[in-house]
Amino acid sequence: MNDSHLLLSIAVLGGTGKEGKGLAYRWARAGYHVRVGSRSAEKAVIAANEIREMLGEGISIEGMSNAEAAKDANIVVLTVPYSAHRETLESVKADLQGKILIDVTVPLVPPKVATVQMPAAGSAAQEAREILGEGVQVCAAFQNIGYDHLLDNSEVECDVLVTGTSKEARAEAIKLVQAAGLKGWDAGPLENSVVVEGMTSILIGINKKYGSTHAGIKITGASQ
Repeated sequence: MNDSHLLLSIAVLGGTGKEGKGLAYRWARAGYHVRVGSRSAEKAVIAANEIREMLGEGISIEGMSNAEAAKDANIVVLTVPYSAHRETLESVKADLQGKILIDVTVPLVPPKVATVQMPAAGSAAQEAREILGEGVQVCAAFQNIGYDHLLDNSEVECDVLVTGTSKEARAEAIKLVQAAGLKGWDAGPLENSVVVEGMTSILIGINKKYGSTHAGIKITGASQ
């Protein structure tokens, strides 16, 4: 483990869901201290224990309520369904001030989840910014990653586009993308999250049409 990782605590709110649990697994495996959050602390403890069983006792992971997870974490990652987006953010608003929030939420509106339907703010990430205020740096990332391969050691053939309120925040988010074993790209200001989030509905439609489960995107013609 890298000692610098151990200094960084990541809270994954909604970490009992498939996407959140997969990301928590990846970061715990990379050596970060992971706090799995949930509306039910009991469910969060179960999810954290399951990840510990998969990776062994040497990892640093614990389960707790969303509020407890957000309070002492350095970076907070939001992986809840859009229906719980506003409520969750409002419940942890005070604990996010001065921190970076990585919003993984996609504004899917059932039953037409393959149709792009963006909120009035422009995107879920922009909505998060409106709710939290200027004291929180907000990034959007991981919207186009299927959860299928996150909970194991498979290589994920999909790039991650990262938008955010500052270059510095995007750089920190990209570090976590890389720690999860993925390639991240700086996709510019938070306003661009409307495109990234909307792409998820398109990928869902492609999956349905072509019988896949993990359609994704790759950036070509550029190098890092």
